[in-house]
Amino acid sequence: MTIYHFVGIKGSGMSALAQILHDMNFQVQGSDVEKHFFTQNALEQAGIKILPFQKENIQPGMTIIAGNAFPDTHEEIQEAMKLGLPIIRYHRFLGDFMKRFSSIAVSGAHGKTSTTGLLSRVMGGAKPTAFLIGDGTGKGNEDAQYFVFEACEYRRHFLSYFPDYAIMTNIDFDHPDYFANIDDVFSAFQEMAWQVGKGIFACGDDEQLQKIQAKVPVLFYGFGDENDFQARNVVKTTEGTTFDVFIRNTFYDTFSIPSFGDHNVLNALAVIAICQYEEMNPEIVRAQLMTFEGVKRRFSEKKLDSQILIDDYAHHPTEIKATISAARQKYPDREIVAVFQPHTYSRTQAFLADFAESLNLADKTYLCEIFGSARENHGKLSIKDLQAKIPDSEIIMEEDTTPLKNHENSVILFMGAGDVQKFQTAYEKIACEIK
Repeated sequence: MTIYHFVGIKGSGMSALAQILHDMNFQVQGSDVEKHFFTQNALEQAGIKILPFQKENIQPGMTIIAGNAFPDTHEEIQEAMKLGLPIIRYHRFLGDFMKRFSSIAVSGAHGKTSTTGLLSRVMGGAKPTAFLIGDGTGKGNEDAQYFVFEACEYRRHFLSYFPDYAIMTNIDFDHPDYFANIDDVFSAFQEMAWQVGKGIFACGDDEQLQKIQAKVPVLFYGFGDENDFQARNVVKTTEGTTFDVFIRNTFYDTFSIPSFGDHNVLNALAVIAICQYEEMNPEIVRAQLMTFEGVKRRFSEKKLDSQILIDDYAHHPTEIKATISAARQKYPDREIVAVFQPHTYSRTQAFLADFAESLNLADKTYLCEIFGSARENHGKLSIKDLQAKIPDSEIIMEEDTTPLKNHENSVILFMGAGDVQKFQTAYEKIACEIK
């Protein structure tokens, strides 16, 4: 039996895929940089070997799964070429792998990780389900009927997939280092829509998704009356959200979720819609929705003395608005403090005014230096350009997070797709020392 060697195993999708293959009794190992990433915790718990990058890791008889972030010039990929080993890019491997299941792709500019996590939880309660979530979580099941997976639009990677079903949460302009504009993003989703085999569940409240065409039925969900699946009578409390679901204006059932904000109602509605379409028991769906505790780095809460610290992946203006809105629903009487680390210079440049507008919804904003990336580690602007657009905002450094201590009884949102967690860790350490 071949050994699957993952080049870049700590990547969120790569980590999840490695866990799936391991669960299905394949031999799995991988390599990466030595810096610790949260995605490696699950790999270590599963006993999957993680090696530092070196060409000696590559041995005859292996199949190489290469992360999309690593070029063909990488030393391990070069060694695999020299040995004549099969080398398969992550998204290509995933595209072939899913053919053995009834597959459901979850795509969208925002909300795909949370929706994938929720769908895998709910479906898994009704039928054997394997899943791959973009937070680095994956589970394989040799008896799985369904495969739920996150499908990313970046560089049109999701065009490697031909799923049976697709959920499309929204279309928004993002990844300005690759996409030219909103029309370019739409064209990618439209191309993906043609590749879906059985049905698409699209958010009908999204004006871009209203234009999607396909060879299969397109069922719309949302708050608007024109949707096939509609959420009505939404009741928001500090404990969660309850809503009625109507299917083509006929009452279907009432559901509750232990989460906050309109975006989470829409995520749940997408899940309810596909489960109803696949004739799953609504009682099981209702029960599973209530047991979902979220995915990693999505509104992940921690109490520290009188403060609530929340770690969230929000790195786009739309996501920041949704996170602040959710915090206000759950904690209506507390001050909302944003600690935001912009992710990539191109995104910060493209959305400078929009970031300012979103962050101004918080009561106070602290800004971290811009987080670059392997493909983009410098730019023409600095964090001061964003600070200039947000009244009373401050720049905060990892070495000195003490200003956060001034906000007693507050909710502090640590938001970003880089390593904003290090600011939270530094603050927790300081707060303990001050006590």
